[in-house]
Amino acid sequence: MHLLDQPHHDGSSLYVSTLAPALGEEVTVWLRVPPGFALEAVHVRTVQDGEPRYSAAEPDPSRRDLGGYGGADTWWKATITAVNPVVPYRFLLLSPGGQRWLTARGMVGHDVTDATDFRLVAHEVPPAWMADAIVYQIFPDRFARSRGHAEPPAWALPAEWDTDEVIGQGPGTPEQFYGGDLDGIVEHLDHIQALGADTVYLTPIFPGRSNHRYDAARFDAVDPLLGGDEALERLSAALHERGMRLLGDITTNHTGDSHEWFTAAVSDVGAPEREMYYFDGDTGEYESWWGVKTLPKLNWGSDLVRDRMAAVMTKWLGPLDGWRVDVANMTGRRGADDHNHEVARLLRPRGAAFIAEHNHDASADLDADGWHGTMNYGGFTRPVWAWLRGESLDLTHFLGVPGGVPTRDGVATVATFREFAAHMSWRSLVHSWQLLDSHDSPRIRTVTGSAERHLVALGLQATLPGTPMVFAGSEFGLTGANGEYSRTPMPWNRPGERDEEIHAAYRELLGLRRAEPALRRGGLRWVHASADCLVFLRETATESLLVCARRAPGDPVSLPLDGTARGVYNADDLDSPVLPGEGPSFKVWRLAVRS
Repeated sequence: MHLLDQPHHDGSSLYVSTLAPALGEEVTVWLRVPPGFALEAVHVRTVQDGEPRYSAAEPDPSRRDLGGYGGADTWWKATITAVNPVVPYRFLLLSPGGQRWLTARGMVGHDVTDATDFRLVAHEVPPAWMADAIVYQIFPDRFARSRGHAEPPAWALPAEWDTDEVIGQGPGTPEQFYGGDLDGIVEHLDHIQALGADTVYLTPIFPGRSNHRYDAARFDAVDPLLGGDEALERLSAALHERGMRLLGDITTNHTGDSHEWFTAAVSDVGAPEREMYYFDGDTGEYESWWGVKTLPKLNWGSDLVRDRMAAVMTKWLGPLDGWRVDVANMTGRRGADDHNHEVARLLRPRGAAFIAEHNHDASADLDADGWHGTMNYGGFTRPVWAWLRGESLDLTHFLGVPGGVPTRDGVATVATFREFAAHMSWRSLVHSWQLLDSHDSPRIRTVTGSAERHLVALGLQATLPGTPMVFAGSEFGLTGANGEYSRTPMPWNRPGERDEEIHAAYRELLGLRRAEPALRRGGLRWVHASADCLVFLRETATESLLVCARRAPGDPVSLPLDGTARGVYNADDLDSPVLPGEGPSFKVWRLAVRS
């Protein structure tokens, strides 16, 4: 189906005069209407102080040629005011055919709730660098081991880097120890930077009794097994010298049971730390994450928790440029307690990144002056997997969802992308991480079952709105059927395990994103969706990039666009916008005015 015959607005800077309004500031918003769509009038409905208000729009002929290739679209503009920190708005379209609403979900001919209204956000803006970031995730134990690496601790099961297979389930899984450290990362920064990544995200670096370190024993020192505080300073300095950034990983929902706060609390009922956890007054039992007793849950009703965790979050800024927050969706929530939003506002570091882990619908926790964005498993990872999964894929669940990974067509995939995006502001969407896999999931190569579909998935990650997050090793086509199996030691000295063609594709496609402003900051218009083919435009005021992703070969697609298309990635120049049908394939063109 073609999607260009409907009015469009997406909340990006092409359609909103400022994405960082001050409270009380007037903001211009535009609606783009294709030729042939008859309109008598357009009004913008905002909700101000809880009450709907309407502003009349008028045509704006000065914007007719935006997008870099001309066109006959009509642009309507209206002025709204950022009366509240978050102002919902939508468009009321009056035409001979009746009244229609346009919200972030799309155009409808019936009344709908405010849940998918566009959002004008006047909260403090995220750091400017986040809008252009490409994130590279490192699981430190498995990335690289320096010459001066530490000896394994008593709890560990030592493993040889290039010969011992990963224990992916059962006894020994969290204890298997390969010995990667922070100085080892420094030795491979050329590799990371060559991919186009400019932000390194480390899973936890604090001491624990596991290879993943989500069971922190303290928050005031870097694990000596990783090289200690001095190694973090060396890594941070090396990244900052390159103009790159470093993010940490913090468990705000729980600590480890060996954490000094918890050992004080569990050994003395009169200890101040007792209030920091949930203890049963009769049995002495304590709440933990999903019943895992090594991970006791923090009680955010405690002022002591708030004071100490706030100090932790600020202590490491400088070496770190922000945080990814583990189990952010559960932080501060237990039964009748729900402190999540106030905790997010309390902990968000000024001038630093603050990303929430969330593996389903995070929209209720966004646009609330806390998290800048989320790990967008529900709105990106799952629909990409469902569209590009291999026929022989045999997984029993998707991050806990029973039934394995469903098989869905391109129409359902676009519907999922749009549904999740419609429930958050454009600002939250573009600052959320679009990931194909992570240390908690199967690898994308395992899901797709082929290099060809892996490349299509990568293309979507590199070109759709949001922040690409690459899990170290996926650029070599590494495989893994679950999160633990995916934590394979990097194959620096195992060339036979590296897919150098997909490695080159990562460098080229992420490099394309870094080079093209439209891919980092442009708006999004869906153009076409069918079972096996997705087409969309990324647009700024000066350029339009046309993207075509195919999971299988099919008929050529003729688009209702006026102009020529110059190949940018894996694509020949086109005199008319008829897109070729070979597949699986991923192609990008730049649209231009027909001379």
